[in-house]
Amino acid sequence: MNKTELKEFLDEKVIQYNNPKFIESDPIQIPHQFSLKEDIEIAAFLTSTIAWGNRKMIINNAKKMMDLLGNSPYDFVLNHKSYHLDNIEHFVHRTFNTADFKYFITALQHIYKNYNGLESVFSKNAISNSTQPAITAFKQLFFEIPHLERTKKHVSDPLKGSAAKRINMFLRWMVRNDTTGVDFGIWNNLSPAQLSCPLDVHSGNVARKLGLLTRKQNDAKALTELDKNLRKMDKNDPVKYDFALFGLGVFEKF
Repeated sequence: MNKTELKEFLDEKVIQYNNPKFIESDPIQIPHQFSLKEDIEIAAFLTSTIAWGNRKMIINNAKKMMDLLGNSPYDFVLNHKSYHLDNIEHFVHRTFNTADFKYFITALQHIYKNYNGLESVFSKNAISNSTQPAITAFKQLFFEIPHLERTKKHVSDPLKGSAAKRINMFLRWMVRNDTTGVDFGIWNNLSPAQLSCPLDVHSGNVARKLGLLTRKQNDAKALTELDKNLRKMDKNDPVKYDFALFGLGVFEKF
Protein backbone atom coordinates (compact mmCIF):
# COMPACT_ATOMS: atom_id res chain seq x y z
CA MET A 1 0.00 0.00 0.00
CA ASN A 2 1.13 3.54 -0.71
CA LYS A 3 0.66 6.25 1.89
CA THR A 4 -2.79 7.26 0.64
CA GLU A 5 -4.00 3.65 0.55
CA LEU A 6 -2.60 2.99 4.01
CA LYS A 7 -4.39 6.00 5.46
CA GLU A 8 -7.67 4.98 3.80
CA PHE A 9 -7.28 1.41 5.10
CA LEU A 10 -6.57 2.53 8.67
CA ASP A 11 -9.31 5.18 8.62
CA GLU A 12 -11.78 2.42 7.72
CA LYS A 13 -10.50 0.27 10.59
CA VAL A 14 -10.88 3.18 13.01
CA ILE A 15 -14.56 3.47 12.02
CA GLN A 16 -14.94 -0.31 12.37
CA TYR A 17 -13.56 -0.49 15.91
CA ASN A 18 -14.11 2.99 17.39
CA ASN A 19 -17.77 2.36 18.17
CA PRO A 20 -19.84 1.33 21.22
CA LYS A 21 -19.50 -2.39 20.47
CA PHE A 22 -15.81 -2.04 21.37
CA ILE A 23 -16.77 -1.29 24.98
CA GLU A 24 -18.32 -4.74 25.53
CA SER A 25 -15.00 -6.58 25.57
CA ASP A 26 -12.63 -3.81 26.66
CA PRO A 27 -11.53 -2.62 30.13
CA ILE A 28 -12.91 0.83 29.24
CA GLN A 29 -16.28 -0.61 30.26
CA ILE A 30 -15.32 -0.11 33.94
CA PRO A 31 -15.18 3.72 33.94
CA HIS A 32 -18.27 3.67 31.71
CA GLN A 33 -20.20 2.52 34.78
CA PHE A 34 -19.90 6.02 36.24
CA SER A 35 -21.17 9.49 35.37
CA LEU A 36 -19.30 11.81 37.77
CA LYS A 37 -16.09 13.13 36.20
CA GLU A 38 -13.91 12.23 39.18
CA ASP A 39 -15.41 8.74 39.44
CA ILE A 40 -14.71 8.17 35.75
CA GLU A 41 -11.10 9.34 35.87
CA ILE A 42 -10.22 7.43 39.06
CA ALA A 43 -11.90 4.25 37.79
CA ALA A 44 -10.10 4.71 34.47
CA PHE A 45 -6.73 5.31 36.10
CA LEU A 46 -6.98 2.25 38.35
CA THR A 47 -8.31 0.06 35.53
CA SER A 48 -5.58 1.13 33.11
CA THR A 49 -2.98 0.48 35.80
CA ILE A 50 -3.79 -3.24 35.78
CA ALA A 51 -4.43 -3.43 32.02
CA TRP A 52 -1.95 -6.10 31.09
CA GLY A 53 -2.54 -9.79 30.55
CA ASN A 54 -5.83 -11.54 29.88
CA ARG A 55 -8.57 -8.99 29.12
CA LYS A 56 -11.30 -10.89 30.98
CA MET A 57 -9.05 -11.05 34.03
CA ILE A 58 -8.35 -7.32 33.76
CA ILE A 59 -12.06 -6.54 33.64
CA ASN A 60 -12.93 -8.90 36.51
CA ASN A 61 -10.16 -7.54 38.74
CA ALA A 62 -11.05 -3.94 37.90
CA LYS A 63 -14.62 -4.72 38.99
CA LYS A 64 -13.21 -6.07 42.26
CA MET A 65 -11.31 -2.80 42.71
CA MET A 66 -14.51 -0.82 42.30
CA ASP A 67 -16.34 -3.10 44.73
CA LEU A 68 -13.61 -2.56 47.33
CA LEU A 69 -14.10 1.19 46.88
CA GLY A 70 -17.84 0.84 47.47
CA ASN A 71 -18.44 1.58 43.79
CA SER A 72 -17.88 5.24 44.66
CA PRO A 73 -14.19 5.62 43.83
CA TYR A 74 -13.95 9.41 44.21
CA ASP A 75 -15.80 9.49 47.52
CA PHE A 76 -13.64 6.67 48.86
CA VAL A 77 -10.37 8.21 47.63
CA LEU A 78 -11.17 11.67 48.92
CA ASN A 79 -12.69 10.81 52.29
CA HIS A 80 -11.11 7.54 53.41
CA LYS A 81 -9.08 7.30 56.61
CA SER A 82 -6.14 4.95 56.96
CA TYR A 83 -8.23 2.43 58.87
CA HIS A 84 -10.62 2.10 55.90
CA LEU A 85 -7.75 0.56 53.96
CA ASP A 86 -7.67 -2.29 56.48
CA ASN A 87 -10.76 -3.68 54.76
CA ILE A 88 -8.86 -4.02 51.50
CA GLU A 89 -7.22 -7.42 51.60
CA HIS A 90 -6.37 -10.21 49.20
CA PHE A 91 -6.43 -8.08 46.04
CA VAL A 92 -3.98 -9.34 43.43
CA HIS A 93 -3.65 -8.74 39.71
CA ARG A 94 -0.48 -10.40 38.53
CA THR A 95 2.28 -8.40 40.28
CA PHE A 96 -0.07 -5.63 41.46
CA ASN A 97 -1.07 -6.59 45.00
CA THR A 98 -2.96 -5.29 48.02
CA ALA A 99 -0.08 -3.11 49.22
CA ASP A 100 0.17 -1.48 45.80
CA PHE A 101 -3.58 -0.89 45.64
CA LYS A 102 -3.61 0.71 49.10
CA TYR A 103 -0.78 3.02 48.14
CA PHE A 104 -2.52 4.05 44.90
CA ILE A 105 -5.61 5.06 46.90
CA THR A 106 -3.46 7.05 49.32
CA ALA A 107 -1.52 8.75 46.52
CA LEU A 108 -4.70 9.63 44.66
CA GLN A 109 -6.09 11.25 47.80
CA HIS A 110 -2.88 13.28 48.05
CA ILE A 111 -3.30 14.43 44.42
CA TYR A 112 -6.96 15.39 44.75
CA LYS A 113 -6.47 17.20 48.05
CA ASN A 114 -3.25 19.02 47.19
CA TYR A 115 -2.98 19.26 43.39
CA ASN A 116 -6.57 19.69 42.21
CA GLY A 117 -6.85 16.20 40.72
CA LEU A 118 -5.48 14.11 37.88
CA GLU A 119 -6.39 16.41 35.01
CA SER A 120 -4.61 19.33 36.63
CA VAL A 121 -1.44 17.31 37.20
CA PHE A 122 -1.19 15.89 33.70
CA SER A 123 -2.15 19.07 31.85
CA LYS A 124 0.32 21.21 33.81
CA ASN A 125 3.36 19.33 32.53
CA ALA A 126 2.39 18.44 28.96
CA ILE A 127 4.03 20.18 26.01
CA SER A 128 2.53 21.22 22.69
CA ASN A 129 3.15 17.93 20.89
CA SER A 130 3.54 15.39 23.68
CA THR A 131 2.19 14.22 27.02
CA GLN A 132 5.27 12.11 27.73
CA PRO A 133 6.97 14.76 29.94
CA ALA A 134 3.69 14.97 31.85
CA ILE A 135 3.80 11.24 32.57
CA THR A 136 7.32 11.55 34.00
CA ALA A 137 6.28 14.52 36.16
CA PHE A 138 3.17 12.65 37.28
CA LYS A 139 5.21 9.69 38.46
CA GLN A 140 7.49 11.94 40.51
CA LEU A 141 4.50 13.60 42.16
CA PHE A 142 2.62 10.31 42.65
CA PHE A 143 5.48 8.92 44.71
CA GLU A 144 6.42 12.04 46.67
CA ILE A 145 4.77 10.65 49.82
CA PRO A 146 6.20 7.61 51.68
CA HIS A 147 5.87 4.47 49.56
CA LEU A 148 7.15 0.96 49.00
CA GLU A 149 9.88 0.87 46.39
CA ARG A 150 8.22 -2.11 44.69
CA THR A 151 5.09 -0.08 43.92
CA LYS A 152 6.98 2.34 41.66
CA LYS A 153 7.17 -0.27 38.90
CA HIS A 154 3.43 0.10 38.35
CA VAL A 155 3.76 3.64 36.99
CA SER A 156 5.87 3.89 33.84
CA ASP A 157 8.41 6.61 33.08
CA PRO A 158 9.07 7.60 29.44
CA LEU A 159 12.35 9.25 30.44
CA LYS A 160 13.57 5.82 31.52
CA GLY A 161 12.72 4.32 28.16
CA SER A 162 9.19 3.07 28.73
CA ALA A 163 6.46 3.30 26.09
CA ALA A 164 4.07 3.87 29.03
CA LYS A 165 1.31 1.97 27.26
CA ARG A 166 -1.17 1.94 30.13
CA ILE A 167 -0.94 5.63 31.01
CA ASN A 168 -1.13 6.61 27.34
CA MET A 169 -4.28 4.50 27.10
CA PHE A 170 -5.69 6.24 30.18
CA LEU A 171 -4.96 9.63 28.63
CA ARG A 172 -6.65 8.56 25.39
CA TRP A 173 -9.75 7.63 27.36
CA MET A 174 -9.82 10.98 29.18
CA VAL A 175 -8.88 13.40 26.39
CA ARG A 176 -10.34 12.11 23.10
CA ASN A 177 -13.94 12.99 22.41
CA ASP A 178 -14.63 10.51 19.64
CA THR A 179 -18.38 11.36 19.37
CA THR A 180 -19.16 7.62 19.33
CA GLY A 181 -19.23 7.18 23.09
CA VAL A 182 -16.08 5.06 23.56
CA ASP A 183 -13.44 7.56 24.73
CA PHE A 184 -14.80 10.04 27.28
CA GLY A 185 -13.34 13.40 26.28
CA ILE A 186 -13.91 14.82 29.77
CA TRP A 187 -10.53 16.58 30.03
CA ASN A 188 -10.53 19.94 28.31
CA ASN A 189 -7.02 21.11 29.20
CA LEU A 190 -5.28 18.64 26.92
CA SER A 191 -5.70 18.13 23.19
CA PRO A 192 -5.86 14.81 21.27
CA ALA A 193 -3.00 16.22 19.18
CA GLN A 194 -0.73 15.86 22.23
CA LEU A 195 -1.50 12.19 22.82
CA SER A 196 0.62 9.14 22.06
CA CYS A 197 -0.54 5.74 20.87
CA PRO A 198 -0.71 3.05 23.58
CA LEU A 199 2.08 0.87 22.23
CA ASP A 200 2.02 -2.82 23.15
CA VAL A 201 2.83 -6.13 21.49
CA HIS A 202 -0.36 -6.07 19.38
CA SER A 203 -0.22 -2.51 18.09
CA GLY A 204 3.56 -2.75 17.70
CA ASN A 205 3.46 -5.88 15.57
CA VAL A 206 0.74 -4.48 13.31
CA ALA A 207 2.55 -1.16 12.99
CA ARG A 208 5.70 -2.99 11.85
CA LYS A 209 3.80 -5.02 9.27
CA LEU A 210 2.31 -1.80 7.89
CA GLY A 211 5.66 -0.01 7.77
CA LEU A 212 4.74 2.50 10.49
CA LEU A 213 7.44 1.24 12.84
CA THR A 214 10.92 -0.14 12.26
CA ARG A 215 12.29 -0.32 15.80
CA LYS A 216 12.03 -3.85 17.21
CA GLN A 217 11.52 -2.98 20.89
CA ASN A 218 8.24 -1.56 22.15
CA ASP A 219 9.90 1.26 24.07
CA ALA A 220 9.93 5.07 24.25
CA LYS A 221 12.01 5.39 21.07
CA ALA A 222 9.57 3.17 19.20
CA LEU A 223 6.69 5.27 20.49
CA THR A 224 8.34 8.44 19.17
CA GLU A 225 8.73 6.82 15.74
CA LEU A 226 5.14 5.58 15.70
CA ASP A 227 3.78 8.93 16.88
CA LYS A 228 5.64 10.72 14.09
CA ASN A 229 4.12 8.46 11.44
CA LEU A 230 0.61 8.56 12.87
CA ARG A 231 0.74 12.36 13.01
CA LYS A 232 1.46 12.41 9.27
CA MET A 233 -1.95 10.79 8.75
CA ASP A 234 -3.86 12.91 11.27
CA LYS A 235 -2.01 15.60 13.19
CA ASN A 236 -5.10 16.55 15.20
CA ASP A 237 -6.06 13.07 16.40
CA PRO A 238 -3.20 10.65 15.73
CA VAL A 239 -4.08 8.32 18.58
CA LYS A 240 -7.39 7.36 16.95
CA TYR A 241 -5.31 4.85 15.00
CA ASP A 242 -4.87 2.89 18.21
CA PHE A 243 -8.30 1.42 17.46
CA ALA A 244 -7.14 0.30 14.01
CA LEU A 245 -3.81 -1.17 15.16
CA PHE A 246 -5.31 -2.86 18.21
CA GLY A 247 -8.33 -4.18 16.32
CA LEU A 248 -6.21 -5.58 13.52
CA GLY A 249 -3.91 -7.27 16.00
CA VAL A 250 -6.35 -8.62 18.59
CA PHE A 251 -9.51 -9.27 16.60
CA GLU A 252 -8.16 -9.99 13.11
CA LYS A 253 -4.79 -11.57 14.02
CA PHE A 254 -3.32 -9.37 11.30
